[in-house]
Amino acid sequence: MELGLKGKVAIVTGGSEGIGKATALMLAREGAKVAICARGKPLLDAVAAEITKAGGEVLAMVADMSKATDCKNFIEAVAQKFGRIDILVNNAGTSKRGKFLELTDEEWAADIELKVFGAIRCTRLAIPHMKKQGGGRIINITISAAKQPGAESYPTSISRAAGLAMTKALSKEFAADNILVNTICIGKIKSGQHERRYTKEGVSADEYYARMVKDIPLRRAGEAQEVANVIAFLASDAASYVTGTSINLDGGISGVL
Repeated sequence: MELGLKGKVAIVTGGSEGIGKATALMLAREGAKVAICARGKPLLDAVAAEITKAGGEVLAMVADMSKATDCKNFIEAVAQKFGRIDILVNNAGTSKRGKFLELTDEEWAADIELKVFGAIRCTRLAIPHMKKQGGGRIINITISAAKQPGAESYPTSISRAAGLAMTKALSKEFAADNILVNTICIGKIKSGQHERRYTKEGVSADEYYARMVKDIPLRRAGEAQEVANVIAFLASDAASYVTGTSINLDGGISGVL
């Protein structure tokens, strides 16, 4: 299927590994010019090199999405290099879980700064460029637990729930500008984050994931590429009448639509 992404400019925050990396590579393969950011330079540079080697055009910039200045500098650099912004994928974030009475204000603030304010700032900076050219796509990565939070799912389920509310409100406010806003609510997806956890625990990847997926109807963890596939669809011409919606991409574990 022709996705209509050739020549488009796509921003992917948290683009150095996992979902961000898979998304950046896929959008580049579809002909988009891609801008990626992350806090770690080595992995970021490796993704940029892979895109360039495949013939794609990429801007890679070290930036921390929990910092307002970094968000501003990154979005401005994208606009200056490519002259437009068509797609914004707010992907940056980690999965922080803890017991409510044990989490500190600092831990809450760090999570909200990264996941909520990072997305707010990048979106606020990108929308004027989208309006100027007659439209755009914003895809927010959230989690299915934002709809159906479990015990000790803080602060992630709370910050991601804010992402759901922002998605719906933005979709209504900017529909007249042809800016479509959607969210993908992911479940358990294989990532560098999980790799670091099972390495720290001293268990094999197979053992770790087998334990993690027991309650998932599909009986497996998702692949980053499976998330990238849905992101590419939402960013494409094929999704031209889809806005203000959430898609559960969690192997069926969620009990809500």
